[in-house]
Amino acid sequence: MAQTESPKTATRTPSASYSITLRVRLNHKPGMLGAVTSAIGSAGGLVGAVDIAQASSQYTIRDITVDAASVEHEEAIVEAVRRVPGAEVVHVSDLTFLLHLGGKIEIHNKSPLKTRADLSMAYTPGVARVCMAIHADPEKAFTLTIKKNTVAVVSDGTAVLGLGDIGPKAAMPVMEGKAMLFKEFGGVDAWPLCLDTQDSEEIIRTVKAVAPGFGGINLEDISAPRCFEIEERLRRELDIPVFHDDQHGTAVVVLAALINALKIVNKKMQDLKVVFAGVGAAGVACSKILMNAGVTNIIGCDTKGAIYRGRTSRMNFMKEWYAEHTNPQNEQGTIHDALRGADVFIGLSGPGVVQAEDLQLMARDPIVFAMANPTPEVMPEDAAPYVRVMATGRSDYPNQINNVLAFPGIFRGALDCRAREINEEMKLAAAHAIASIVKPDELSPDYIIPSAFNRDVAQAVAAAVIQAAQETGAARRERS
Repeated sequence: MAQTESPKTATRTPSASYSITLRVRLNHKPGMLGAVTSAIGSAGGLVGAVDIAQASSQYTIRDITVDAASVEHEEAIVEAVRRVPGAEVVHVSDLTFLLHLGGKIEIHNKSPLKTRADLSMAYTPGVARVCMAIHADPEKAFTLTIKKNTVAVVSDGTAVLGLGDIGPKAAMPVMEGKAMLFKEFGGVDAWPLCLDTQDSEEIIRTVKAVAPGFGGINLEDISAPRCFEIEERLRRELDIPVFHDDQHGTAVVVLAALINALKIVNKKMQDLKVVFAGVGAAGVACSKILMNAGVTNIIGCDTKGAIYRGRTSRMNFMKEWYAEHTNPQNEQGTIHDALRGADVFIGLSGPGVVQAEDLQLMARDPIVFAMANPTPEVMPEDAAPYVRVMATGRSDYPNQINNVLAFPGIFRGALDCRAREINEEMKLAAAHAIASIVKPDELSPDYIIPSAFNRDVAQAVAAAVIQAAQETGAARRERS
């Protein structure tokens, strides 16, 4: 079984992320399987597959797959089965841990290596001519090496979603998962590089040193405010796209969702009052992209309340920038004060930041994006009476704001046109492309953003990114 986690990290309803398989030996008599499944159901588990592993005249061994809601819930389900007379729990497997055994990604050769001729072309002596061709024209690395289609997923493990500073080794499963998403949804080969340092200069030097082998750099789970400086420096000093997904992937999908939500409530960007809970990496990037899309009245709140010009408590260089460029009325006070008259609430902080009653202070037809994971700033069930459009970061509610809608297509487009960077115009284009997947006759308060498994999304985003890159001069290659 997995290690016990704190109750506040548990999800409310059973899901596949807490799925287990119980191998149970059942006495060979009528009703035993029903008694076990009833015990699982009474404990709140959802029974999935039931398979026979072994059978004899005295007993039957069955593998029963069950979805639970937390590690504690898994243990309660197992204990409930153990209490069934005539049932013996032989073994329990955590399916999430099984999926990660040995890692989740591997390398495959694209060309066969079966004969001496194959070897002579793939390696020595034939490879020497290819090396010298790149030496004479470094741009040929894009066509003659994996640089054409490879992205480095770089992290120091200091800001892993929902887990915080857990270090580079513990961050590896997340980065492997990111590489899987790149491949599955964008056809991009990605490789995790988890760095055992929190020194910004060392991270910058390391990424620059490995950059020749990659066509792009995806920064991931690096804590604020260091992530801002690291990304900005690498963008200036490298000639390949550098993209901090925690910032810009989130921002692109938030904008896409807002574009469609505004169609439902019949409001315009320039007329909105938007309140943010959380002014870290994602909060700042989301604010910037909304400003570029036309929003003029944004108020960001942290644990000390609204950020305003003249505030001195718990500020840093990015919050100083934020104070100068947002909150035009210089509003002060708590987030509850800021919500008065707001059209949109965007949460990028933690659970329970706002109460359902606070939403009554908002303007007509409120839009609420509560994206803290696994528990949103306000639960959709509680917010339902007061909001017109609700979105979260979770897959078990409508309107999941998920970065996988953005980064695979963004990098697919950037790699295909050999972009030097991913600029603001390319991000805006990506957001509009995502929004366009939801057709006018499909649009509803419960459907403002496409599914993460919609295969049209990455293609549409890639095409839009290529066009924007060409129009802004970021592309090195014309691609129709």
